[in-house]
Amino acid sequence: MALVGLSACNDFLDKVPDTRVYLVNLDQLQQLLVTAYTQNNYANVCELSTDNVADNNSPDDEGMRYHLSSYDQFDEQLYAWQDVDLDISDGDSPSGIWSGCYAAIAAANAVLQKVELFEQTGEIEGEPLTAADRARMNAIKGEAHMIRAYHHYILAQIFCMPYRGATISQTLPGIPYATEPETRLDPKYDRGTLQETYDKIEADLLTGLQYVTDDFYEIPKYHFNVAASNAFAARFYTVKREYDKVVQYATAAFKGNDPATMRNDFWDQEDFYYYSDVARYYSSVQRPGNFMLIGTYSTFDRRFYGYRFACNRDALRATIMGPGPSWENCKWSYRSGKKQISFSMMPCFSSMCASVGYDYGAFFVGNCFEQFEYTDKLAGIGYVHMVRPEFTSQETILLRAEANIFLGNLDAAFNDLALWCDEHLLTDGSRNYNMTKLTKEQVIRFYTKDPGFGIKQDFHIDEVCPSDRYHVTEEILPYLHCVEHFRRIQMVHLGNRWFDIKRFGFEVTHKMGISDVYHLGVLDPRYAIQIPNEVIGAGLQPNERATVKAENSLVVKKDAFERVN
Repeated sequence: MALVGLSACNDFLDKVPDTRVYLVNLDQLQQLLVTAYTQNNYANVCELSTDNVADNNSPDDEGMRYHLSSYDQFDEQLYAWQDVDLDISDGDSPSGIWSGCYAAIAAANAVLQKVELFEQTGEIEGEPLTAADRARMNAIKGEAHMIRAYHHYILAQIFCMPYRGATISQTLPGIPYATEPETRLDPKYDRGTLQETYDKIEADLLTGLQYVTDDFYEIPKYHFNVAASNAFAARFYTVKREYDKVVQYATAAFKGNDPATMRNDFWDQEDFYYYSDVARYYSSVQRPGNFMLIGTYSTFDRRFYGYRFACNRDALRATIMGPGPSWENCKWSYRSGKKQISFSMMPCFSSMCASVGYDYGAFFVGNCFEQFEYTDKLAGIGYVHMVRPEFTSQETILLRAEANIFLGNLDAAFNDLALWCDEHLLTDGSRNYNMTKLTKEQVIRFYTKDPGFGIKQDFHIDEVCPSDRYHVTEEILPYLHCVEHFRRIQMVHLGNRWFDIKRFGFEVTHKMGISDVYHLGVLDPRYAIQIPNEVIGAGLQPNERATVKAENSLVVKKDAFERVN
């Protein structure tokens, strides 16, 4: 018995303890790329940092407040723009985003390394590469480069200051740009500069665009297909303020099709019984306006649904249940206690908002909703999913409108704004409730005045990212307010508002609790979410922070900072 045991032990010890999968063919490379999309949702971190969220525990204009708990304590830190030090594992936390993005990048790097080997040897599994092999391998290479560019882009958008042009960005820290599989124990990384990060993103992006195709996917919308890749390029060059390229790539995303054929048609669906039905259709491959979908494990929906923080009050009025240039006269009302509340709202949002009492805030489920995967239905356990419509025709058309505004092509910009607005007109005329087709006169009138609710904010983009060619002028200002308002509505609950706040240089004020007031000024150091504690502990340079120098410890005012390091 002892001899048998020793023999078995020796057999075990004689084996190499290596559980890695060795990639030897194109099928395996393509399968690995399926896992090369982050399963962590950046919406929670970003939305809590924006003006799309209010604290229900803070008194409203009439002094009413609630005593609701936060879903997680680190949600409170994010809302106050504090460094998160309470959680290092939650998928909706900064740590989850960081690790999720780099895990996806690692998978892409493993694929690219093997593609390079196949190209050098000219063979796969001992057989010469055929023309079909090369075509498929180029498609795999294109997708891997797009994946690597996209995930580094998301990391830079969250954990870095906004892009500030080629000169200033050379003085700002970027994020480690991983281009090779990690094979050493405890490797040391350098953040480099923000300009270096963007240069590397651009190089990957342009390489990916050369090779990406729709030909080798069973369901292209779960991958970086041609439309999604061009939409990503349009988003990237909007940040860099290279507006001629934004128009080029945004137009290419439609692949010669009329954008009107990708109409956001779910407003007109009559067979939705549950709010989840709306969300499933909105984030489905059937919708022509969806360019790319990313499935995530996320409790984001639960966090803003009856808890302390919600899209409520001014945040709600500036997005879902608020006025707009062509629907200002669409009046609605609801009863809150003994008070009747009246408001303007785009008709398409009627019956599309899920809420846990209007006082606690409404949550629009049209663009995101929890989809639960049961592993044991009797026990009621499983995985919480949220499918992100990451790139859509609606956002892309607004990117093109913004670019044309800065290029001085106001007619072209207005046409895209009107197209976006037309998509939200209910085709059944009996249900339009006074919403009209958008006109230039409406844009100028509505955004020249102050609509309230924080819809109209001061642009500091010329300060954030100085340009010799493009400037905010009085002539284009109403159109800029319009496109940003439409973007805020389109992207609500998805987190992209945080990216717009940073690149436009918007200021944000958060009321928290009974008397705390926090203010985020233009180019505030807290524009960059702090990198995770465990990463700092491993030796990576943390983001710069500033001490508060204000009237009291609860208020942070613009230009009230002293440099610490």
